[in-house]
Amino acid sequence: MQPQPEASKGVLDLFRSTGAYLAGHFRLTSGLHSPEYLQCALVLQHPRHAEELGRQLADRLAKLARPEVIHVVASPAIGGLIIGHEVARALGVRFIFAERDAGKMTLRRGFEIAAGENAVVVEDVITTGGSTREVVDALRERGARVLAAGSVIDRSGGTADVGVPRTALETLRVTTYQPESCPLCAQGIPVVKPGSRAV
Repeated sequence: MQPQPEASKGVLDLFRSTGAYLAGHFRLTSGLHSPEYLQCALVLQHPRHAEELGRQLADRLAKLARPEVIHVVASPAIGGLIIGHEVARALGVRFIFAERDAGKMTLRRGFEIAAGENAVVVEDVITTGGSTREVVDALRERGARVLAAGSVIDRSGGTADVGVPRTALETLRVTTYQPESCPLCAQGIPVVKPGSRAV
């Protein structure tokens, strides 16, 4: 399903003003390489920004889900934790998260979801949509109805398909490369996994 086209004034300005818009040579969670990276943690470390972005995203998700009522927000760990919690707070519902266990996203730590509960999935940044789709699948396996998904940033230019209607506060078309054809690698520029050491 295609996300609705939209943009939110001020979101990228917020990333720039907090030093969260990075330039260099990065290996994304998807495995793709990119000369740009949006480090949401640098924005979300400020509670007032996290609360505001969560409220904006909650409003969009509630509109996407209508006329259904959202019962729970779920996120992939670790990037989706803060924004997912803020979306849940704004909606007045509970928050759970999935973690990778033996290579698969799963609910742990005693988190449960009942058959028939209406859920939305929230992540900080979507590139391919893989983590969000895995959480959608994990919830559906337990009988939940996943109504929609959302992210602060959509790096796919609106092309990522997560199996449910999707929204983002800002949609970008960011340059990415397969590792084997990355021009930055060809130039010998060290690749960095953001939030970690060079790899």
